[in-house]
Amino acid sequence: MIPFADDAPRRGTPWVTWALILMNVYVFYHETLLSGPELYAFFRQWAVVPRDFFTGPTPYITLVSAMFLHGSWLHLLGNMLFLWVFGDNVEGRLGSLRYLAFYLVTGVLGNALHILTHPTSTVPALGASGAVAGVLGGYWVAFPGAQVRTLLFLGIFITVVRLPAFLMLLYWFLLQVIGGLSVFQQPGSETVAYFAHIGGFLAGIFLMRLWGRRRPSWPGGF
Repeated sequence: MIPFADDAPRRGTPWVTWALILMNVYVFYHETLLSGPELYAFFRQWAVVPRDFFTGPTPYITLVSAMFLHGSWLHLLGNMLFLWVFGDNVEGRLGSLRYLAFYLVTGVLGNALHILTHPTSTVPALGASGAVAGVLGGYWVAFPGAQVRTLLFLGIFITVVRLPAFLMLLYWFLLQVIGGLSVFQQPGSETVAYFAHIGGFLAGIFLMRLWGRRRPSWPGGF
């Protein structure tokens, strides 16, 4: 399932969401200019490498810098699509400055859970997925009744369905949990940082309940 639009009303102009998308695209463009060895060194310096947090000077900056790195065009486009669809409403609910803090904090907490669950891993973890998962968690709390227009693939056929945000995002979260548990069954297979997604989503739920206590902007919002 690929979401591409929702019907939750936007409140204000989502300047921070747009700026985050542009920043991620700019950093990825910079990555495309690097050679293979240069790109590996770049990732090794600025992505999250869990073992580094236990074996030497703690690279705290990577908890943030890793959010703006991506491994491929598909990786970038997937994250930015979710941010585009869901970020504007969460920004409108929180206000731009609080939303920026929300995005960064949930991303950091998502990366932290990845580190704690994979303490010996030397695989660089990168991507906006943890922070975007935080946005999804916030949306799940604030706009559960919103309808999300989603591309559904049925074999060779593609159709558009409208799903309640609560159901669609719960399905997405369960996929992350299943993926995370499968990694524990196959050590060394952490090509996707599922626990960064899980941590970000749960952090988003908590922070939206803590920071988003405004008058509900959508039926069913808390």
